[in-house]
Amino acid sequence: MASTSAGKRVTDEELEILEQGGDLDAISAERVDEIEESDAEDVKIDDPGSSTSSLSDREPTEERRGAFSRIVRTVQVIKGWMIKNDVTKTTKRADSFLERFTMAGPNNLDDSGGGRNAEANMSAKKQRRPHTFVIDPTESFYYRWLFVISIAVLYNLYLIIARAVFKDLQSENLTLWLTLDYLSDFTYLLDMVVKSRTGYLEQGLLVADKKKLRLKYIKQFEFKIDLLSILPTDICYIFTGVNSPWLRLNRLFRAPRALEFFDRTETRSNFPNLFRIVNLILYIMIIIHWNACVFFAISDSIGLGSDGWVYPNSSVPPYDSLTRKYVYSLYWSTLTLTTIGETPPPVKDVEYAFVIFDFLVGVLIFATIVGNVGTMISNMNATRAEFQNRMDGIKQYMHLRKVSKDLEQRVIKWFDYLWTNKKTLDEEGILKTLPDKLRAEIAIHVHLDTLKRVTIFKDTDPGLLVELVLKLRPQVFSPGDYICRKGDIGREMYIVKQGKLSVVGEDGKTIYATLSDGSYFGEISILNVPGSLSGNRRTANVRSVGYSDLFCLSKDDLLDALKEYPDAKRILEERGKTILMKDGLIDEAAAKRGTKSKEQFEQEEKIDRLESAFDNLQTKFSRLINEYSNAQMKMKQRITKLEKRMRRLKDKDLDDDFCPSSLDVGGSN
Repeated sequence: MASTSAGKRVTDEELEILEQGGDLDAISAERVDEIEESDAEDVKIDDPGSSTSSLSDREPTEERRGAFSRIVRTVQVIKGWMIKNDVTKTTKRADSFLERFTMAGPNNLDDSGGGRNAEANMSAKKQRRPHTFVIDPTESFYYRWLFVISIAVLYNLYLIIARAVFKDLQSENLTLWLTLDYLSDFTYLLDMVVKSRTGYLEQGLLVADKKKLRLKYIKQFEFKIDLLSILPTDICYIFTGVNSPWLRLNRLFRAPRALEFFDRTETRSNFPNLFRIVNLILYIMIIIHWNACVFFAISDSIGLGSDGWVYPNSSVPPYDSLTRKYVYSLYWSTLTLTTIGETPPPVKDVEYAFVIFDFLVGVLIFATIVGNVGTMISNMNATRAEFQNRMDGIKQYMHLRKVSKDLEQRVIKWFDYLWTNKKTLDEEGILKTLPDKLRAEIAIHVHLDTLKRVTIFKDTDPGLLVELVLKLRPQVFSPGDYICRKGDIGREMYIVKQGKLSVVGEDGKTIYATLSDGSYFGEISILNVPGSLSGNRRTANVRSVGYSDLFCLSKDDLLDALKEYPDAKRILEERGKTILMKDGLIDEAAAKRGTKSKEQFEQEEKIDRLESAFDNLQTKFSRLINEYSNAQMKMKQRITKLEKRMRRLKDKDLDDDFCPSSLDVGGSN
């Protein structure tokens, strides 16, 4: 009985987990061993007297227990294999150099936890988190949906008026129009659902509460406009017939969605000026199209061919075709709105009023076109104009200072190279509006290929590299320019982005080496490596072969960055020491002792002397201030005493003057 109850208990508990799709890890290997041990104990407790009957029952029981344990182990192995493969497939091997610069906060890589555990934790969180369909307005899905709804809006905006005016257009393709109409209505309804699920930022976080989003959308004025645009005015087809598309004019209230799509496209486009021109042409074409339809409607109401201003009689070829009706009306509308004229003069008062209104609208359109096109052309040429002004200023300066023609030609060629290779952008000015984090990420992605080749930057603290990347300054050198000369004091290191440099001898002809893309030099002179025999002096002449693009990192910028990273400073000095040892440019004894070179000692002595002199000056200055304060106090005391003495003398003189006069008065009495 014990065996039977244990088997039943195991089967009920363990199989229930499997049937409910629970975590298979709950059935651990230890649990399986316990089950097997309990089964063995149950077999031993069985009555030995009933050996014949127990053998027949025991064998199937052991088989069931062993089969169950094997199933559990097999499922565990399969699950582990699947998770491993899934992680392997979904985890894309990223650039290890770029991973170190990931600065997106929660998305940072966790080196201690391991990728597999992080992946499993994220999948578990996704399973526990309830799925909520909320649309982020900054994502691509929302932009693509704006494109879809804009197609529906433009369809109604362009064809409803045309079908209402040109009867043949409506009647000849009735099935197509009805299908497209109700398809656009369905798109409008979906758009309302999308709006009710579009999130917004509250305290910097995207609101994902469905009820809150729905209530916010319903309270907006936009919701009322959307309801008005989707009212089923097509029901009136029962009274007017299906050839009355003007009943669907309320669909035009959804036009702001198309304007929103245009605004977002202008923001996303890499050619905003071109898009503005296309957008302006689209607006003009819609206005001309509507005006053409109104012209034909007025002509139809007055009577086709009734006078010289209206559309000719449609019963006379070739004016009877639908194409000619629309093209003629569009031609008349274009001539009128562009204020070109050359159209038949109006005859009736209604015609005069319509033509006057068209001329006023045409003047407004013409002014808008001229203003917008002029602004676009100015924006397109703004960079060129600014560059030309800088170049003209340099030319005037060189002419004023009587610069030689050869040097002037070199300067002009340098400017031509900058403009031809699109290197005139002020990168610092453009990126200054961005926060440091985004600026660093952009700089890393732009300069990634170059930085990966610099061995001195490998395995360095990512925070330090971020600061250094922000301090890199691009420089362009002309053919024959010397980047550095032997013996010069090194204040910068250079990284070759593009071009070729030659390491030449003193004569300028002997070439010892050629530096190409990704090469770097000058790093030793800015590191202040202990024991360096060259100090901070350049050890070679480096000359540009052609036009070369380099990144420059100054010594001051590096030292400022290393103040906050002492460990990184020590690592860089060790690497610089290794490089100097390979080239035999280091005093190994001094380097092992950690002492500095003679030149560095001299510099430190000068600094110490300057500091002591500054301390002496500060002491003398403090002494002078104290003496001045004491002298000032003594002066104030003397002045106070003099004032009191003068006051007593004045009082005494007044008394002397008063006494004789009083005596004279008494004697006379």
